[in-house]
Amino acid sequence: MARFQYAGRDRLGKKSGTVTAQTKREAMLRLKEDGIRVIEMNEIPETLLTKEIVIGNPVKLQHFVIFLRQFSTLLNAGVTVVDATRILGQQTESKYLRKALEGIELDLREGNPLSQAAAKHKKIFSPMFINMMKAGEAGGNMDETLDRLAVHYEKQHNTRQKITSAMAYPIVVAFIAVAVVIFLLVSVVPTFVDMFADFGGELPAITQFVLKASNFMQGSWYMIVLVFVLAALAISAVKNNRKTKYYYDYILLRIPIFGSMLQKAVLARMTRTLSSLFSSSVPILTAMTIVEEVVENEVIGKVIRSSRSSLETGRSITEPMKKHWAFPPLVTQMISIGEETGSLDSMLGKVADFYEKEVENSTDRLKSLIEPMMIVVLAALVGTIVISIMVPMFEIFNQVGDHE
Repeated sequence: MARFQYAGRDRLGKKSGTVTAQTKREAMLRLKEDGIRVIEMNEIPETLLTKEIVIGNPVKLQHFVIFLRQFSTLLNAGVTVVDATRILGQQTESKYLRKALEGIELDLREGNPLSQAAAKHKKIFSPMFINMMKAGEAGGNMDETLDRLAVHYEKQHNTRQKITSAMAYPIVVAFIAVAVVIFLLVSVVPTFVDMFADFGGELPAITQFVLKASNFMQGSWYMIVLVFVLAALAISAVKNNRKTKYYYDYILLRIPIFGSMLQKAVLARMTRTLSSLFSSSVPILTAMTIVEEVVENEVIGKVIRSSRSSLETGRSITEPMKKHWAFPPLVTQMISIGEETGSLDSMLGKVADFYEKEVENSTDRLKSLIEPMMIVVLAALVGTIVISIMVPMFEIFNQVGDHE
């Protein structure tokens, strides 16, 4: 969205101010509807202070799903697309979605189709949404298409939440463990250093190790922070480069336990997206291109590109998949049956249901395994530090007792 400064007149006389719109023409139409005749209008350049920095889709998924559900209901009730867009723009909780719908409403009033109007807001409306809406407009079943999109995004959100919740627990416990260990090394262990120095004897190996760790933590703590920062920057750089991301995703899929769960989640996302696109009569080559972006995994994405090339040469979609370790026989066999029977969307939906359930079961099992393991790790770390302090203290007490 851009901001425009204008000068004009209305019934009361001269008027000036600013207006926000996608284009200059859209801003002038909006002012005209408010009864303002524009004399002069200029776009206000964005600065670092005024520019909104948005990473990814600015609209929360739950707001988008509600929008899709309500849009479908309004269209099914006989409300026009223009009126439905206006109503939803007024009541949505997302300011970004509201601004986008205001711009779409103006385009719709000019006679443009919804898919074309939505394509101007690519940060909010994905290629999948735009192509499914094109198919819905051509088939005259936009309400069904919107409802299908809502189901798709809900299932995608649920699967992602399952993965996030499974990963969040070990990360939180690990963070707590690191914080506790740092606190003990920086605040507790140094208080015993003078006592051990007065003791004069040779300290146990475990105590010497913990004391060295304590000294390092106090004198070079910034090195640890630097390592974490550099690691985060390195991972970000690897993920943003297509070539290196392939190896990053490959390693993730090969990690024991976690890799299998991530693989199932990616396959569920891929098959669910393909099923939704095929159900809406989106051309298969276009659908494959969209899915390549949606899966967010370069290993699977590379196979999808090969499958697309296979289709272009008149061969089966499953040929490259059968040769790759990331695609279990269940996926390729179900897709092959779907190709032969003409029910590819239905078969893909069943595969997606299966893997979404598998992800749910895997995350539940993972939580039950990780919880005791993390507790044991935390206890071992803290126990090592406590033992390193207690062992020389017992020796000191024994010596004091002997002197008495």
